[in-house]
Order: sequence, then structure tokens, then C-alpha cells
Amino acid sequence: MRVYIRNTDIYTENGFRRGNALVGGGEVRFFFENTGSVPAGAKRIDGRGKLLIPALVDVHTHLREPGFAYKETIKTGSLAALRSGYCAIYAMPNLDPVPDSAGHLKLETDIIARDAAIPVYPYGAITVGEKGETLADIEGMTGAAAFSDDGRGVQSEEMMREAMKRVRKTGKILAAHCEVNDLLRGGYIHDGAYARAHGHRGICSESEWRQIERDLALAAETGCPYHVCHISTKESVALIREAKARGVDVTCETAPHYLLLDENDLREDGRFKMNPPLRAREDREALLEGLADGTVDMIATDHAPHSAEEKGRGLEKSAMGIVGLETAFPALYTELVLGGVISLEKLVELMSLAPAKRFGADLADCWALMDVESEYKIAPEEFVSMGRATPFAGKTVRGKCVMTAIRGEIRFFAEPIFTDVEDRGSDLASEPRPEA
Repeated sequence: MRVYIRNTDIYTENGFRRGNALVGGGEVRFFFENTGSVPAGAKRIDGRGKLLIPALVDVHTHLREPGFAYKETIKTGSLAALRSGYCAIYAMPNLDPVPDSAGHLKLETDIIARDAAIPVYPYGAITVGEKGETLADIEGMTGAAAFSDDGRGVQSEEMMREAMKRVRKTGKILAAHCEVNDLLRGGYIHDGAYARAHGHRGICSESEWRQIERDLALAAETGCPYHVCHISTKESVALIREAKARGVDVTCETAPHYLLLDENDLREDGRFKMNPPLRAREDREALLEGLADGTVDMIATDHAPHSAEEKGRGLEKSAMGIVGLETAFPALYTELVLGGVISLEKLVELMSLAPAKRFGADLADCWALMDVESEYKIAPEEFVSMGRATPFAGKTVRGKCVMTAIRGEIRFFAEPIFTDVEDRGSDLASEPRPEA
């Protein structure tokens, strides 16, 4: 299938520009002047009210397979990503078995090869079983895109130092979930005003930033490319900003919920429970400042589906984690771009260009068409993901994906938009003449 998109706003290196695009048949071509040709039979759609942007890249997802297919599968998770405008996602290793050896990793990559709707890049674990006791076979997992013990912090400084040395030799990235176990003290939401007012046990900010502080020193010592997962505190932002100024090879991500919500938004509902937790307003403001000055490099979803039963036990007893693939772009576009907090170009950088550059995803001829004119309400019952828990349920947003092309092939489109349209006027002098 080939589709000719007329009068749409197309992302370019110099900002968005109105033009026409031909997508399909293994290529993506743009027409900003009255030149070019359109193959006969190409479907034409009206691109007004839509954005054609580089497809999204998520470096932090939990696809739950193998081991926890009742929560999510590689098929359902990757389909949710495809329908949301993603062309590549990176799958975390808290699985069963944990991908801590070449054999265990192959169990995952075999499923990816069979079922994935888009490119899925697996993390290898840092330690065996993610238990923090013995280093995994880092060198032997040649199929791993990067290394992480996400869900757990590596507690031993010496073990993390050795891990960084070994990861550096592979030329890949070590991505750390930073959490000091001794500082958790049974907490499950932020140790702030809401926890005190409602009798909940809190997780202090230091449990996150103290380990980031340690790891930044180790990254400087070893030269290992270091990435910090899902930062949530103002201290984390400050530490990473200072390390970058010193020349440490560090990048970091945050997630949409930390940018758009804080502890003032908490409800006695499992869909507001994740790790790290929603922090204080000043933490959210610091993260937004980090976006603006480049300290925060990218936005990842930390898509973490659970069953309805696991998320239906209230704020205290529900499993930690929310879904995010199908809400990330619309929620961020609506709140941050339409809200005047960041530019649209900056959002594209944070969700596509920067993660692709750091983690090596190929964006060639990978594009997503986003409808930013039509409003809709986020409805978890309509998700492709098996997970339904999101704090954005019921939120009115704009920015729904209506087409995703990967390597110039249309892999997803919303059927209703593919209709012939009458010419209601064009911003271009004329459109290309169809080929005979």
C-alpha cells in the first residue's frame, strides 16, 4: 500500500514545514514544492490537523514474556507500541528466566522473532537472576542491546564497578535502576505530604539519588556509557546536570507521569502506584527544568502492565507499575506542547531522536502520523496492551496515532482516515502529477 498525505505538517531538521508526503512501498518521500510524481493507485488522505513525525523510540518497556504472559506478551506489547507510533522498543529483563546468559536471552529473542510487531531490542541483566550476587554473562550475551537490572538497584559498589568495566568492553550501555534497599523501609509511595496525611509508608528521595551519586562516580572512573532509568527527584536532576558538566558519559530518562503528575494527584487507587513513586511538586518542576536545559535526555514510558487483580488492591497493596505506550505522546503533547511548556520539536527530540541516537535505533524511513486536531478521551478498555492501569484514564487529549510506517512500509493505519478526499485548497502551488 502507498499513501499520499496532502497538506500535512512534516518534521524537518529546521522545524515543521507544510507539505505532502508519499509513504509506502519501502520509501517515504516529501514534496515541499510542486515537483515529483505520485504512483497511480496511491490512496490520498487529507493531512490537515495532523503531524508527520519521526517514529517514536521507547528505551524502557516491560513486555513480561517469557514468564509473565498473563500480564503482557511480546505480541500485545509490541502491537500497542506500533499503534501508538513507535518503531522500536527496548524490553527490560525482569523476566523468568531472567536473560542473564546467552541461553536465557535466546528464549526471549526467539519469541521476539516470532511475534514482535515492531523491532524489539532486549536488555541483558547485569547480575544473575537480577539478585545482585553474581555478575551475569555480560560478554556472552551478544544479542543484548544494553544491560540493566531494572526493578532492582545493584547494591554492591564493587559489583557495579566491575559490571561497568565489563559493559564498557562490549561497547554497549549500562542502564541503572537506582535504589538503595536500606533506605526503602517498607515504603510504597513518596515520603511526602500525602503519605503523612493518609497513613502510608513513604519512599524517601534519597533512596534514588544516593545510588545515582555513587554510580556517577563509578561511570567517571570506568568510562562506561551510563544511563539512569526513570529519574523522579530534584536531587537526581542536579547530580546528573553536574556530572554532565564534568564530562561524564551519562544520559537519563524520565517518564510522562513524573512530568505531568505529583503526589497532589494521588488517589487511593492502584493505577497511581509505580516505582519510583510520584514525587513532590518541586521534583516535577525540577524534571521540567531538566527537559528545558538538556539534563533530561529522553522520555521513556516505563510501560509496566499487570493483571487487573494485581492492580485492584488499592494504593498500599497493588503491584507497582502502570502502562504507558498508548498514552505517552497524547498526554505529553496535550499538557506540555499545547500547554506551552516545551516546543513540539523538543517533544520529538525527547521521544524519538535522542533515544534513537543514544541506544542505536535506526530511524530510517520510520514515521508516525499523529492527529492533533481531534480530541478524545483515554479509554483503557480500548488498549491493545493487556494492561489497563493508567492514571490518565478519562483524560481528554489530542495526538492520537493514525499511521505508523517502519522502513517505508505502512505497518499500521487507522482505517477511517484512508478515504479519497476532495481538494479543499492546498498550501502548495500544485501537487505532483500522478504517474500513468
